[in-house]
Amino acid sequence: MTNSFSNLHLAEPLAKAIAEMGYASMTPIQAQAIPVVLTGKDVMGAAQTGTGKTAAFSLPLLQRMMAHENSSASPARHPVRALVLLPTRELADQVAQQIAQFAKYTKLRSTVVFGGMDMKPQTIELKKGVEVLVATPGRLLDHIEAKNAVLNQVEYVVLDEADRMLDIGFLPDLQRILSYLPKKRTTLLFSATFSPEIKRLANSYLQDPITIEVARPNETASTVEQRFFSATDDDKRRVITKVLRDRQIRQAFVFVNSKLGCSRLTRALERDGLRAAALHGDKSQDERLKALEAFKQGEVDLLVCTDVAARGLDIKDVPAVFNYDVPFNAEDYVHRIGRTGRAGASGLAVTLVTSADARHVSDIEKLIKKKIEVEPFELDERPRGRFNDGHRDRREREGRDQRGRERDDDTSDRRERYRPAPVSRDPFFDKPYEAKAAEPAAWDASAKPAPARGAASVKPRRKVAALFKPAPTTDS
Repeated sequence: MTNSFSNLHLAEPLAKAIAEMGYASMTPIQAQAIPVVLTGKDVMGAAQTGTGKTAAFSLPLLQRMMAHENSSASPARHPVRALVLLPTRELADQVAQQIAQFAKYTKLRSTVVFGGMDMKPQTIELKKGVEVLVATPGRLLDHIEAKNAVLNQVEYVVLDEADRMLDIGFLPDLQRILSYLPKKRTTLLFSATFSPEIKRLANSYLQDPITIEVARPNETASTVEQRFFSATDDDKRRVITKVLRDRQIRQAFVFVNSKLGCSRLTRALERDGLRAAALHGDKSQDERLKALEAFKQGEVDLLVCTDVAARGLDIKDVPAVFNYDVPFNAEDYVHRIGRTGRAGASGLAVTLVTSADARHVSDIEKLIKKKIEVEPFELDERPRGRFNDGHRDRREREGRDQRGRERDDDTSDRRERYRPAPVSRDPFFDKPYEAKAAEPAAWDASAKPAPARGAASVKPRRKVAALFKPAPTTDS
């Protein structure tokens, strides 16, 4: 099996685009998948993330669709023939850009639709007609219900990062989308891991698929150095700062398990003097794209991410990944550390482990089938900023002490200035309460209280003063 793109005999427009992008030899997943997809067979492919899966399915699909290439302006001549589904907006946008580069010199049209943005511009592109549609499941269903996307002529379906789509909970959406497609089609499923759920999905929607595995399932890249350090929650930021300083690392991903934790950690790292940006599901699409672009341009040192937002990000030459939180799912560990050491480059993956993470570490150990040694980490006596400026730390501490003394002096002055005046007290109000004996009413001074009769809870009838005296009686 050849490893050169020139020996695939692709159409001239595709070959020109590949040469322009600098592609010469194929990666293992490309070398095995492209010839199979060119034959029209279903494929179930597993490969380590960052090994070129996008080219492995997009190039053969574009080659097969070249037979439908035309320059007509009519949307009817450009129906959707290939549908690519992905779990996140960033990954969908990334794959769409790469497909557009491959199809640059062809007349095949492509577009991408995902949530977090206005549907109107996407609707306009769909109405023009496209052969390749890249989408996230939720937004695609919105366009299907609005009758903006017609999928009755789809010939090829790609489920990329399928395991992550199942983790997010997209299975019902996938089932609905696949129900709109023709029964006769080519289905390609690509994933970094082969879980039992993925195999059940493949059995349901793939017809006699060819299984392609370029590495042992759930295996981590051999080019990534994996270190596990024990650390308390309070010391984790100090560990990250020290590793960055000792290894002279300029950029890195930092993964956390929650969106709230992502925002809080980003603010804390910024207070430590690091340039950090947050990337999670509650961010608007514009904010997420700006954070990614700033990281790519080197304006941000640390990109703090959740698993949902960061899945499938293809940013080259990122030297390190920090797992600030140990992932709840062991499979996510494989995806996280796959952000570094891409395309044969070396990388560092540091996982910070607390006493509560023993079970999650054990799950990772079983998944990757490697013994994990959790090492102690020696920290400096006191935390320092990014640039190791001990003088700055001293100045900040002295400034805080001085401000504290000024506050104390000011408080003392106010106390002397506003000392409350002494309060005069009447001795009458200091006496304890003494109940007085009941006195008979003035109108009945000679009366004596009647003895209680009946039950103890029944009160005696109280005498009431008469308003009128009774009329005197006369003897007849």
